[in-house]
Amino acid sequence: MSDNKKKMVTIIVNGTPHEEEKDDITYAAVVTLAFPDYSQHPERNYSVTYVRGHGEKPEGILSPGGTVKLKDGMIFYVKHTGQS
Repeated sequence: MSDNKKKMVTIIVNGTPHEEEKDDITYAAVVTLAFPDYSQHPERNYSVTYVRGHGEKPEGILSPGGTVKLKDGMIFYVKHTGQS
């Protein structure tokens, strides 16, 4: 039984659940989920950390330009840092 639909997972970003494709997610995508106006303010800096990730890297920091593989139940914390 072949199903071409992408598997969806629920991730938590700053306490809010989001349905995303089970795939890699970018730093920009995570920040945009937390702060929808992110793309209008590229000068702002954010710190992105996560827990409940995949076995080989269950927790860590997602840096600008980076990606991380999503897992159902993964939790992201996005904080504004620095000056705006």
